[in-house]
Amino acid sequence: MGLTKPDKRSIFYEDGKIYACLASFPIVRGHVVVVWKKDVKDLHLLSRKDFEYLMDGVDVIRNLMLKTLKIKKVYLIYMDEVNHVHWHLIPRYNVRGFNILKHKPTRLKDFRLVQKLNKRLN
Repeated sequence: MGLTKPDKRSIFYEDGKIYACLASFPIVRGHVVVVWKKDVKDLHLLSRKDFEYLMDGVDVIRNLMLKTLKIKKVYLIYMDEVNHVHWHLIPRYNVRGFNILKHKPTRLKDFRLVQKLNKRLN
């Protein structure tokens, strides 16, 4: 099982090393994935410099989400089932803790949030 390429319409940030996009199957509105572009199977395989670069990017995207979605918390979740370094950034609305993982993901169909994130990013 590998990382599935996102719909290009969902990508709102990209540079030489990472990209950020709305999740293909979000568990809540605004669920974002920050992906390391190179094929690296686990966080511990990144150099310290690359790890810091990735986490700086995650920090920028999280702050963008806080402002754009007008929320107070974004959960950072690292799961490596697909053997490719990426972080899930999940906005907390009215559900706290692990209960957020009980939401049933559905395929992303509404890409309007991408424009709002892009606008605030630029």
